[in-house]
Amino acid sequence: EQAVGGGWLRRELHKMAAAGAEAAAGGAEEEKRLPEGDPESGGDSGGGGDSDSSGDGEDEEKENEGGGQRLEEQLSINAFDYNCHLDLIKLLRQEGELVKLRRARQKMSELFPLTEEIWLDWLKDEIKMASESSEREKVYELFERAVKDYICPEIWLEYAQYSIGGIGQEGGIEKVRSIFERALTAVGLHVTKGTALWEAYREFENAILETAQPAPGSVPSPEQQQMLCSQLEKIHTLFRRQLGIPLLDMEASYAEYEEWSEDPIPETIVKNYKKALQQLEKCKPYEEALLGAETPKLAEYQAYIDFEMKAGDPARIQLIYERALAENCLVPDLWARYNQYLDRQLKVKELVLSAHDRAVRNCPWTVGLWIRYLLAMERHRVDHGVISEMFEKALNAGFIQATDYVEIWQAYLDYLRRRVDFTQDSSKELEELRSAFARAVEYLKQEVEERFSESGDPSCTIMQNWARVEARLCNNMQKARELWDNIMTKGNAKYANMWLEYYNLERAHGDTQHCRKALHRAVQCTSDYPEHVCEVLLTLERIEGTLEDWDAAVQKTENRLARVNEQRAKAAEKEAALAKQEEEKAEQRKQARAEKKASKKAKKTKIGDKRKADDDDEGEWGQEEEAEQPSKRHKGGGDGVLLEEDMEVETGLFGRSGPEKPDRPANQKEKASTSRKDVPKVLHDSSKDSVTVFVSNLSYNMAEPEVKLKELFESCGEVAQIRPVFSNKGTFRGYCYVEFKEEKSALQALGLDRKVVEGRPMFVSPCVDKNKNPDFKVFRYSTTLEKHKLFISGLPFSCTKEELEDVCKAHGNVKDIRLVTNRAGKPKGLAYVEYENEAQASQAVLKMDGLTVKEHVIKVAISNPPLRKLPDKPEAGRASQFAVPRQVYGARGKGRTQLSMMPRALQRQSNPVAKAENGMVQNSPASSSEPPEEPKKMSNADFAKMLLKK
Repeated sequence: EQAVGGGWLRRELHKMAAAGAEAAAGGAEEEKRLPEGDPESGGDSGGGGDSDSSGDGEDEEKENEGGGQRLEEQLSINAFDYNCHLDLIKLLRQEGELVKLRRARQKMSELFPLTEEIWLDWLKDEIKMASESSEREKVYELFERAVKDYICPEIWLEYAQYSIGGIGQEGGIEKVRSIFERALTAVGLHVTKGTALWEAYREFENAILETAQPAPGSVPSPEQQQMLCSQLEKIHTLFRRQLGIPLLDMEASYAEYEEWSEDPIPETIVKNYKKALQQLEKCKPYEEALLGAETPKLAEYQAYIDFEMKAGDPARIQLIYERALAENCLVPDLWARYNQYLDRQLKVKELVLSAHDRAVRNCPWTVGLWIRYLLAMERHRVDHGVISEMFEKALNAGFIQATDYVEIWQAYLDYLRRRVDFTQDSSKELEELRSAFARAVEYLKQEVEERFSESGDPSCTIMQNWARVEARLCNNMQKARELWDNIMTKGNAKYANMWLEYYNLERAHGDTQHCRKALHRAVQCTSDYPEHVCEVLLTLERIEGTLEDWDAAVQKTENRLARVNEQRAKAAEKEAALAKQEEEKAEQRKQARAEKKASKKAKKTKIGDKRKADDDDEGEWGQEEEAEQPSKRHKGGGDGVLLEEDMEVETGLFGRSGPEKPDRPANQKEKASTSRKDVPKVLHDSSKDSVTVFVSNLSYNMAEPEVKLKELFESCGEVAQIRPVFSNKGTFRGYCYVEFKEEKSALQALGLDRKVVEGRPMFVSPCVDKNKNPDFKVFRYSTTLEKHKLFISGLPFSCTKEELEDVCKAHGNVKDIRLVTNRAGKPKGLAYVEYENEAQASQAVLKMDGLTVKEHVIKVAISNPPLRKLPDKPEAGRASQFAVPRQVYGARGKGRTQLSMMPRALQRQSNPVAKAENGMVQNSPASSSEPPEEPKKMSNADFAKMLLKK
């Protein structure tokens, strides 16, 4: 298919006189359906069969018929379902239903540009049916539509080959040459595929040359001689044109020309050939990069485009853009850059408008492409009716944001405004503009607000522009005032900037009386910046007002500002009262917990009093215990890190371990807990925060967490130490610290965040002292609008990542899928799906929203998480001097492992231990500079009294 054989061409030329005589009578009716034996049609070339196979065929036919009806019903609901169109076409092609197949393809081509494969299948089917000249013309029309969708060398080659079959008709040869010339203009510069077209064109001309040769032994007439010379010159010209273009296998074409030509190749042609070879060497790295890259090759194409832009050849720039768009047709930015180049550089009407039309057909959800199309149509003076029709198509394109509709309406209104001759008091164009303004306001209020729950125009920019047009261009201040009155009633009266915008318009085109009235209303209504509005009113009266006006303005502004200050003071008092109330409630909760805890301790104290007196003095407060005595660990804030030495808490209730219990071999968990109590105390070194990560949300039942986590984190780098945190009973608390040898290993370990370990998502975060960095937060996912990412809700809990990927990848290249789970790793029926670009995500929203997955109807939208409402911070000055500093929690909030179990009496010490959120313990400045004083020894009774002390 890459080249046309000369023998076949000669046979076609010899059949010129009898082109239509070979069609048998009645053969046309037989060809109205696709051949049953055609493997592409799904038919069976075999003969009959037994009754069972016949029954199976009938069942299959009924099933296909039902499937076709379902697909047609689905398309009647959503005509933009691309995959549904493909399925229907495939089904009808298998059944051989030509009429329905043509109609289905026609409908799809009206909505979408068709790919090369779809066009070639359609064209081949129609070519098989075309037997009469009228049907051939329809095929020609189909080819013309096909070559407009994308620049495709294969379709152009098929077009040229098909046209050769019609050379027997009048002007057939010239038509073939015309198609070849157009094909060379479109894709003749294609470095890798252009050679096939040049060779096919030369073969065609060579075949014409052979038919023009005189019979052997005869002398050609002057007319024949002239025809031969003319035909030879055509072939020479084709060779010379081709050799001046950088194409693959240029050397073979040059050698062929040397062999074919009887005369030496001219020096100018050789020079052009060498120049093209040099240019080919420059293009080869980009072509090789495209050859080795994976689809869609956007980065490689962009580099190629930049290269051609620097070279500055418009034809080559256009071709590389077209090649890139053929593989990246759903990338709006690429279409926008191409259209901008055509608008600013080439400025050829047919070329520019065709590119804009293809852009909006490929990416109808991108409002920027529609706006550029309307501007291009206006720039090239397209008929007003066509532009209005295109605007109506834009409104039905299905934009994904309410603001997109505001933008397209504004672009259309700008166009209508430029059509109006405002020197006339009234005109048809002016009435159309006013009608469009009114329709825009109503459309945003009804259609857009119903779909998005917002109009997309909270500041009423369209009505503001309408008021400006009425005031400045139509001298109709009365209408402008009515519009501004409507604007203010839509919730804008509390904003100072809105009043000042109206004031400026009134100042420029109205009168002082209305300016004064507007400012008085502004002073009364503005709540965001009343001082600024008051200042503008006083300035107006200072310049133009009378004494009475000045006095009234001063009184008005003073009263208003006094009320504003009073309201602000009340609001501040209310806020402070709420903050104080919250603090009191928190303090009461803390006190209640402390009392409850002290009562439990008191009960244990009574039991402890019965013990021997010599035991009471063992392990007094602050003393170092022997190595075999396990030490009590601090539970506050989820740290699990020991207090500094002078505040060390021991395992026993009063500084001694409990009576030993016999080891029961059956209880492995208790055995492990006992062994954990023998682990020596290790203080956290804050200087190693940069090489340490905090790991949490692990399973409490994890056996040997050091071994398990070391295997997991060794892939990130050499692990220096793993410090799991255990309770005073020796059970694992579900979190630990992992210290690496190098900082880059710790950074790499953060990539394991949310990795599922023993059925739970493991949280990995940096080791940061929240006392020193109170604003530090760790959240790896964006909380803003991401147009390339989808949020899916309503998924069945049983849906896996692989199953969701199978559903999503049909609509684009999926980069990542994240199933949302709770802390225990259980699915929540939510997911985030990230596509390569905004275009694929937008298409997926249109096609997947409302889809049924395992009997669950899912909802799909562009990812745009709502803003988190942060709690109001109470005033620092109102905090009680005895209150415990507010706990600073981690990035995931206060978890079960972050409850503070430290006695309140210890938290009220005059020199408390500085404690960080991730379990880091730091000495106070005093303790770091001076050796710690030996604490006073206390008996068990003293310790109990301290706990009960309020």
